[in-house]
Amino acid sequence: MDIVRFREDVWGREVLLGISWDWLWVVLALTFTAIIVHLLIMAFLRKDPRPSAAGKRLQRHDGFDRLFHWVMAISVLVLLATGIMPVLGIDFAWLTIHWVAGLILTAAVIIHVVRAVFFQGISSMVVTGEDLREPFDTTVKPGKYSLAQKGMHHAMTGLVLLVIVTGLALFAVMDTPWWERSNALSEATLGWVFVLHGLSTLGLVGLTALHVYFALRPEKRFYTRSMVSGWISEGEYSANHDPARWMPDETA
Repeated sequence: MDIVRFREDVWGREVLLGISWDWLWVVLALTFTAIIVHLLIMAFLRKDPRPSAAGKRLQRHDGFDRLFHWVMAISVLVLLATGIMPVLGIDFAWLTIHWVAGLILTAAVIIHVVRAVFFQGISSMVVTGEDLREPFDTTVKPGKYSLAQKGMHHAMTGLVLLVIVTGLALFAVMDTPWWERSNALSEATLGWVFVLHGLSTLGLVGLTALHVYFALRPEKRFYTRSMVSGWISEGEYSANHDPARWMPDETA
């Protein structure tokens, strides 16, 4: 199986074209294998009763953060669908939808980064020594975000930034309503941009599938609810979080 694809240019020289999409099936196979293994492990573990959603409600996500999450989620799903379906032979006018979704994702990420750095602070997402104890000590509870959630966030952030940067580079040399296609990038550079764009896409396919899986897990579903409604119950909070590391506000 080839890692990348090549083509011949007008001079008969071999030019890098992009990632081999055969790797899509490898990523899907590895992702679903990981999901099945996790399902089997969880089936044999002792399950504590899940805390009730009744009672006092505590705010986990405010409205702006929830809006950003869903704008980003929809943008990424649209980008993956419009980028991969043509590879699978599903032919439709995908390119405009693809770059519009990419620009929306770019704007959302810029707004989020500015807000997180200058108005919220990034300390809640920094991995600490206490976080690293979580997998080995069941008495250690996380703050607002667990080690797994921070890891998923950082991995997704890296892939999204890579897909945005490479996507903008490709957008700059294609036909748009504002400019005509150019040859600003050499064939060799363009090939590497396509490779990196494809690699980040494959990474997002795997991480997105895992994210959806964990979001639907029964014991994690209250986190998904909080990304819609904004709140978790007092029981869910006390069972899953350390008050010394995170103290949420009560909802109105």
